[in-house]
Amino acid sequence: MRVVTLNVWNRDGVWPERREVLAEGLRRLDPDLVALQESVVVDGYDQVADLLGTEYTIIHQDGRTPDGVGASIASRWPVTGLRERDLSVTSRVDPIWIGGVAVAEIEAPEPVGPLLLVHHKPSYQYGFEHERELQAVASARFVEELVRPRHRHVVLAGDFDAEPHSASVRFWTGRQSLDGSSVCYRDAWESAHPDERGYTFDPRNPLVNTGEMTMELGRRIDYIMVRGGVHKPTLAIDRCDLLFAEPVGEVWASDHFGLVADLTVP
Repeated sequence: MRVVTLNVWNRDGVWPERREVLAEGLRRLDPDLVALQESVVVDGYDQVADLLGTEYTIIHQDGRTPDGVGASIASRWPVTGLRERDLSVTSRVDPIWIGGVAVAEIEAPEPVGPLLLVHHKPSYQYGFEHERELQAVASARFVEELVRPRHRHVVLAGDFDAEPHSASVRFWTGRQSLDGSSVCYRDAWESAHPDERGYTFDPRNPLVNTGEMTMELGRRIDYIMVRGGVHKPTLAIDRCDLLFAEPVGEVWASDHFGLVADLTVP
């Protein structure tokens, strides 16, 4: 099973050139499950369908800006259910905001079988780790309410806007509890590249240091994770690589690098 997550940066920058790079790159990857952030849906235009084509079931999540920017899920396999929850956990969370959590029930073929794809998008502001902690706990509890015995696996993906050492990500990876709760998900990048930074928001990409984002030092803030069983994650992480981490010609696909992970049943 191949999973991709990517912040596509809506249609900012030189979109026609970026679109060509994104569409061709995604076509070659041929993912099974896709979590996209900052995707655009407006009357007459669906950015996800434009990039992925017609072979996917596409779900556009709630919580979109007035100009149609939000988060989306795409699945090669049937989606038999979707549950969403708002993550406005404090008064500081912008009411016009693309964040939230969506849990899609996916009917994957054997040997994978039915699974849950969780798309988590918390607050982005530097100083909002308190909110991200509350949002991580709210999302994790929401997932636990929805997990059933038939759901053999839970895959978590998204732009978390938090580095691996932050409390919210440490919570997801089982390194600390928050608000009396604990879970444990295996970080795909860390599993495949334990000694590499793996920045997904990297100033060597010239699209990063634009507008309000100048002076960015580089961070790993995008993740694919697998929920743990009693002793280990339920899926083996065979591969996790950066996606669109180099320009094609002089075109950078997005201001974020994405991730692609290949997961298998042990």
